[in-house]
Amino acid sequence: MGDTPRLVATDIDGTLIRDDRTLSPRTADVLARLTARGTPVVLVTGRPVRWLQMVYDQLAEPLPAVCANGAVVYDPVRDEVLRADPLAPQHLAEVAERLRAEVPGISFAVEILDSREMRHEAHYPLRWDADHDLIRPVETPEELLSLPAVKLLARAGEQDPDAFVALIGAAVAGLAEATHSSSSGLVEISAAGVTKAAGLDWYCDRVGVAAADVLAFGDMPNDVPMLSWAGRGVAVANAHPAVLAVADEVTGANSEDGVAAYLEKVFGVD
Repeated sequence: MGDTPRLVATDIDGTLIRDDRTLSPRTADVLARLTARGTPVVLVTGRPVRWLQMVYDQLAEPLPAVCANGAVVYDPVRDEVLRADPLAPQHLAEVAERLRAEVPGISFAVEILDSREMRHEAHYPLRWDADHDLIRPVETPEELLSLPAVKLLARAGEQDPDAFVALIGAAVAGLAEATHSSSSGLVEISAAGVTKAAGLDWYCDRVGVAAADVLAFGDMPNDVPMLSWAGRGVAVANAHPAVLAVADEVTGANSEDGVAAYLEKVFGVD
């Protein structure tokens, strides 16, 4: 990578925003300054599209986003999904069959319609999402798996996140990707080949930026492919050990405006 990156890509939760889910004025200001001078900033997140507005409300202007761990590329200005790479129903069914055989008591939810809506089994525990118009239980397991899904979510009570994702990853190997970004044992499953790196690569190709010219920030295992792919991968200090292991550099924690501090240094804005 040259001295000045041509594009900035950053995870949201645990990286860009603070633990209370707010974006600091300092961080919002730095991002606004970068975009004003022509450096693209892309949000790259496990979040669904419907969870972006709470971040956009804190930004000077909405930023393009790679959502659902790379399965959805979203243009917020036109409210348009530029690309979606979902799990087909037949693949969903096979993944669910393998995991039900492997993990007693497992429960599922799916992100559908490009992650604008969610469906879940009745016993799937909802932790944050409670919009009853967009998030609904299904009557049967077959209904859950009947539509293409940009993400399949799996829980089986409280689990060690790293051990649980390893178990699920082995069970779906060759059929789907498994990762996590939680501390409670939620595993996020995408179509084979779908990662944050793959989604960001597609976007960068669209705007004519090479991987070598990308500066990326992250904190959790779902960020590992992106930080490994980017010309410069930076972990926040609070990052998971797997992220710290692949990062080229480490900046301050999300609670300390680590991303903003790093951008100020690299781009000379303050």
